[in-house]
Amino acid sequence: MAQVRHPMRQRVVKDRNTIRFSNSDRGIRAAVSFLRKSGLVAFPTETVYGLGADARDERAVAGIYRAKGRPAYNPLIVHTADAQAGIRLIDLPDAGVKAAEMFWPGPLTLVAPVRMDSGIAEVCRAGAPTLAVRVPAHPLARALLQAFSGPLAAPSANMSGHVSPTTADHVMEELTGRIDGVLDGGSCDVGLESTILGFDPDGTPRLLRPGGVPVEILEAALGTIRSGIVTEDAAPTAPGQLSSHYAPGAVVRLNADKPAAGEAWLGFGAGPEIYPTVALNLSASGDLGEAAKNLFACLRQLDEWMDGSGTIAIAPIPCTGLGQAINDRLRRAAAPRS
Repeated sequence: MAQVRHPMRQRVVKDRNTIRFSNSDRGIRAAVSFLRKSGLVAFPTETVYGLGADARDERAVAGIYRAKGRPAYNPLIVHTADAQAGIRLIDLPDAGVKAAEMFWPGPLTLVAPVRMDSGIAEVCRAGAPTLAVRVPAHPLARALLQAFSGPLAAPSANMSGHVSPTTADHVMEELTGRIDGVLDGGSCDVGLESTILGFDPDGTPRLLRPGGVPVEILEAALGTIRSGIVTEDAAPTAPGQLSSHYAPGAVVRLNADKPAAGEAWLGFGAGPEIYPTVALNLSASGDLGEAAKNLFACLRQLDEWMDGSGTIAIAPIPCTGLGQAINDRLRRAAAPRS
């Protein structure tokens, strides 16, 4: 396989100072001050770090797209402080209201027609009639949203297409000079982006992206969830649907039983008899929750060790529970890159 460097991996123009805000009332107040002036502030959620801007401010949200190099047709997730605020933004069917009541706050995003009186900037929807909404569970994210007293648009706080950030250091490595600040809340507990549910005209939930809430848990609570995971490079209906995404600079080889000569190794459970020099394990015990939390950090570390080139061979991951979301991210990381 040819070695392909990531198309976005280049030196970027940096035009502002980026401040690391502490996990404190003072840090939150400072972050809110920037957000109220159309600024961009990254903050932790239980899934990954998000790049926040006032979701009602067209100029601020447009700044997210510029800072990330994100395609203008790729919609954003809007975060609110509580379920009531989130439900007021979109027209949810009964199953959607039940999902919000049961799983918010948490790693679940709901996509439904936007309410005309939502006040959300149109650029958040990227031309779609629907809006993606989530209520994060991370205490620092909730404290920030409550102090800001409004919705925040917040995709992952990294360059578009790259591996998502799960620490403030990851954000600073990629976005220093492109955003105003990072609210440092340590490592993210879940480590994978939220599950995204849309709804068919009859109100039945449809899976748009697997994520932090396993589909099996959602089905136990909501009943049938139709399959419908898509990869749309032209006009995604929800975030996280681009075919090539979550990608390191190195090539990714999936479902490997062992690394070939010169490859880095990312294992799961028991490893091969002989490890290469460059190797990490998502979970030596085969725990999918641990693997999900470690996935993006491990990909970043291996990519750094490989200097963004070569190949990372990855062991098979069971496609059950959180394994479905892990495999989704790995497939997109391994997809051909234009």
